[in-house]
Amino acid sequence: MTIPAGPPPTGGGEGESRSVKLLAVTACPTGIAHTYMAAEKLAQAAASRGIDMKVETQGSIGAENVLDDNDVSIADGIIVAADKDVDLSRFVGKRVLKVGVAEGIHHPERLIEQVRSAPVHRPGGAAASPSTGGGRERSVGYKALMNGVSYMIPFVVVGGLLIAISLSLGGHADPSGGLVIPKDSFWMDVNNIGVIGFTLMVPILSGYIAYAIGDRPALVPGMIGGWIANTGSLYDSKAGAGFIGAIVTGFLAGYLVLWIKKVKVPKFVQPIMPIIVIPILATTALGMFFIYVIGKPISWVFAHLTSWLSGMTGTSAILLGAILGLMIAFDMGGPVNKTAFLFGAGLIATGNQTVMGMCAAAIPVMPLGQGLATLMRKRLYTEQERETGLASLFMGCFGISEGAIPFAAARPALVIPANMLGGAVAGAVAGIAGVKDAVPHGGPIVAVLGAVSGVPMFFVAVVVGTVATALTTVALVDISERKRRAEPVVGAGVAGVEPASPLVPAGVGASSGSGARAVVAPQAVRGSASAGAGSGGGNSAPDGEPTGSADADADADAGTGAEGAERADVLSGYLTERTVKIRLDAQEKEAAIREMAVLLARGGKVTDEDELVRTALRREEQGSTGLGEEIAIPHARTDAVTAPVVGFARSDEGVEWGSMDGTKARLVFMIAVPEAAAGDEHLRILALLSRKLMDAGFRGRLTAAADERAALDVLGEIG
Repeated sequence: MTIPAGPPPTGGGEGESRSVKLLAVTACPTGIAHTYMAAEKLAQAAASRGIDMKVETQGSIGAENVLDDNDVSIADGIIVAADKDVDLSRFVGKRVLKVGVAEGIHHPERLIEQVRSAPVHRPGGAAASPSTGGGRERSVGYKALMNGVSYMIPFVVVGGLLIAISLSLGGHADPSGGLVIPKDSFWMDVNNIGVIGFTLMVPILSGYIAYAIGDRPALVPGMIGGWIANTGSLYDSKAGAGFIGAIVTGFLAGYLVLWIKKVKVPKFVQPIMPIIVIPILATTALGMFFIYVIGKPISWVFAHLTSWLSGMTGTSAILLGAILGLMIAFDMGGPVNKTAFLFGAGLIATGNQTVMGMCAAAIPVMPLGQGLATLMRKRLYTEQERETGLASLFMGCFGISEGAIPFAAARPALVIPANMLGGAVAGAVAGIAGVKDAVPHGGPIVAVLGAVSGVPMFFVAVVVGTVATALTTVALVDISERKRRAEPVVGAGVAGVEPASPLVPAGVGASSGSGARAVVAPQAVRGSASAGAGSGGGNSAPDGEPTGSADADADADAGTGAEGAERADVLSGYLTERTVKIRLDAQEKEAAIREMAVLLARGGKVTDEDELVRTALRREEQGSTGLGEEIAIPHARTDAVTAPVVGFARSDEGVEWGSMDGTKARLVFMIAVPEAAAGDEHLRILALLSRKLMDAGFRGRLTAAADERAALDVLGEIG
């Protein structure tokens, strides 16, 4: 519940009956730092303007400080700063502004101004995005595309890996042509299950793109439209439109549903619009449009490409190989890809196996190249993308080019050109070397099974093409990310600070002069709430959370002697002077984590330093804990510690941590909690740290601290 206080920011003065009341929801896919950073910045900006605000955070530990019906009923507007789907149905009839979580961190003041004029959210409608300012790349279209990709990835991975496993364990090269799995075998059943996963992949992509745009009524037309796009026989084509067709149908379905929603209908029809009328109209219209309007050009392209390639068989092998490689890599299962593949496969029967050799070398380049790119520059990719990259590498070994589709769907303008370059290089090298393939399949698996002649040059072609794709992808994605981060940030007036870094820019601090009360998640303010009352003890802990700070205090005091009792209230006593180090000696990440583990052991809570290090490094493999702004917070949940413990060290030179903003980590915190720690204590500690580290002044004081005691005094501000 919020408590109105202070004059409203509209200038009404003391005569106003109540202050402005705003609500906010913050959420990010990882659910750790940025969720709480956006919440804190919005709360601070509201408090500085005398605005009453309550913020709900949707993080990895679940929704906290949840907005109830009473909150919504009296709210003047709602800001949703999220990079994942948030249910907006509870905000019907209220002004709703939806932006990316980064906007909540960097431009909270702007959002508070914009929400007052935001459109009123209608049933089934989409929240408005800001009309100006940074973050436009996180538009409705971008989020819709990423929504579809995120739902598609499991189908790609499961389907691709099952097909790869069935081919490797149950397949063999048939003398009559083809890579064969015995029809009635167990491995054929495994293969069929994988094929189902691949078949569903395209409709899922299309359906969830549409869903993100038009909500539930768009799901059915999106999925059926995607199925039609992938089924070429419905529009007289030998190959479906593949994932590119799915992207087209997804957006068409989503925006078609939005358009139908705007049509005014009688009241008695309104209840059945979203479940009957809209899905039927949109599905029928989209299906007929694709079959009769879009499908015909696809069929025409397929036929004419085949005819064109047939006239090129006498041309230079290097040119033909490059063209086939470009086509193979373009749409990975679409009409252009299928044209090249079927052209090569058809010539096998005539005794010409060199064309299929060119295709076979190009087929694995896309998944192998994209997988390699995720290993080369991990910081450019999300945790989910890195996991998909490993699966993509495996699929590439078995000639399953669809393993690269999630990357191409997410960044088509960057990934498709890189894929095509690698495919062209591989095809050209195979053409020069005269590589032959006797079966209509590609990838290293065909060489292993003995279907390829000229095996050494075949692998040279694959490797060269893969490296070309990986290097080009990394370069293009890196350039794109740098351009995105270089957008101007309002209020960032400090030279040398990258304006679009993940943490809040200097100069945008909290103001406590207003009497307004801004409410954020109770768990996130536990430490600061107790700081004013003394040590805090266990009374400030939320329900169900361990209240062991008294024990921690006793442990901390026991080792310091009477010389000046060491502070024991920092992060509930988890961080003490014994776990603070003013100079980190390590120069690279793994060494830094090992040094931090030794530091934590000084607190007397670590039973196995090596296991603590291994757990922390495994966490780093899932995704970098470098937050940007020269901060890293490695963490581990392991029984190598007997109680929660936090350490802090400062690096003069900085350690490369793979932060998204490219900065080296100079302020390093390490968190370790036992597996049995109730309430995901490590995430609560992360929330506390994330909030405080947004304050540029706090970071400056921590950087300037002369020794361990001075650093601990600064850290005591956390609570």
